Amino acid sequence: MSTAALMGSTAVFTNLTTLSVVAQETPVTGGTLIWGHSETVQNLDMHQTGTASTSRVLQNVHSSIVTVDANLNVIPGLAESFEEAPDGLTYTFKMRPGVKFHNGATLTATDAKYSFERCKDPATGAVNFEVFNNVASMETPDEMTLVIKMSQINAPFLSRLAENGAGVIMPKDSGDIQGTTPTGAGPFKFVSYEAGNAVTLARFDEYWDGPAYLDGVVAREITEPTVRLTGLRTGELHMINDIPPDRMEEIKGDTSLQTVSWFPLNFDFINMNNDFEPFKNPKVRQAFDMVIDKELLLQGALWGQGKITASPSYPTSSAYNTALLNRAQDIAGAKALLAEAGYAPGALKIVFKATTNYPYHIEAAQILVEWFREAGVELTIEQLTWADWLSQVWTDKDFEMSMMNFFGLWESDFLYYSLYHSTGGFNYRHINDPVIDELVTRARVTVDGTARADIYKQVQQRVFDEALDVVIWFRNGSAAAQTSVGGLDTLVHPNGNALQFHKVWLKA
Repeated sequence: MSTAALMGSTAVFTNLTTLSVVAQETPVTGGTLIWGHSETVQNLDMHQTGTASTSRVLQNVHSSIVTVDANLNVIPGLAESFEEAPDGLTYTFKMRPGVKFHNGATLTATDAKYSFERCKDPATGAVNFEVFNNVASMETPDEMTLVIKMSQINAPFLSRLAENGAGVIMPKDSGDIQGTTPTGAGPFKFVSYEAGNAVTLARFDEYWDGPAYLDGVVAREITEPTVRLTGLRTGELHMINDIPPDRMEEIKGDTSLQTVSWFPLNFDFINMNNDFEPFKNPKVRQAFDMVIDKELLLQGALWGQGKITASPSYPTSSAYNTALLNRAQDIAGAKALLAEAGYAPGALKIVFKATTNYPYHIEAAQILVEWFREAGVELTIEQLTWADWLSQVWTDKDFEMSMMNFFGLWESDFLYYSLYHSTGGFNYRHINDPVIDELVTRARVTVDGTARADIYKQVQQRVFDEALDVVIWFRNGSAAAQTSVGGLDTLVHPNGNALQFHKVWLKA
């Protein structure tokens, strides 16, 4: 079994703290947990969705062929074993016997082959299609064996399959229903979705790793932080994620509640559409970076609940470029660069599209307006719902400037190929840099972990030097719950993003 693709990564969490947690007790079965979900769910098809808000729910519906342990080592999932050939060109997976899907079918290698072929097929519109770019063939020599042959080495292949987006196994021929009735082999089965309100899940008693304790989970979509917190305190909600940053210390000190916090949850960055004429000039992009005081923005918009960074790589990754430092705020220097690029004060009028799905993005944009005014740039904020942001910015790439955060991209190929390769599934900023394309492609065929990490450090340097995005900070993760909730120490997936309810329970 190979873990070479992990580049020697250690656990994502540099700090995982459970505060005011009730004493360990024996879990009991029963009850439906009401979760105040901080975001809204979109496309329910696990292949097509690119949003953490949706995958955070679907992580409980689906299982992947392999997964990761707490230290991000690839371990068996729906495959009870896997093997990589010495030449790195053949992967053999033995499916776990007796696994049931929610539709009653029994898992076979044919389901895995179907799922991966569907993800690879451009017609599917899967955001992780490029995971299978180097797959030459997929064969099922017997009912429980899948053999994947590569056209060339893809060092991160196993670790990319460890994320549900690419590695999820769906029942054969279920693609047409996945967007409305997601069906998998996870601990909970889908019951219903009321758009903009709630997703309801029910325990799947035949789950291969043992049934969950909870009868079900209702993920209520409550993006307004104060409303979410009020629902927790009144007992309307059993649990919420994303404690309002300005209330963090207060909630941690409340002995009537439990809190869990970890670092990091995600990274945030400011995006410039590289196909928008002013942003085709790197001097403009660099100037915009110089306008921003990252530490002050962190304090003002996020109440210090995080840490600034110039690199989006997880801080525990061997690929993290520690030599990168954020550009200091320099309004005069920014004005000079803009002048060199041909933009006098008042010449640039930029629309900043921010989504209300992340209230602190709105607050950050409001802070930016004044700094950009000082630099002679008129910044206008356009507030969008999550659905509108996804439609306009993500899908149509119809924006000038925006802000977003990404979750769970602990694997460097997932991060840099998806976000920065010209054909990457997450490249909504029209980034087309031949240097980066060459680097991330070369990283895929570089088996040596140290050498591969060095390549990704070069990618980070290139992103920074060209100011293709302005990386701002890592944000802390947090959740709060009533004392009736047990098993919170199992809630957070090792990727730092997904919430898994398999071992969470409610007191009778």
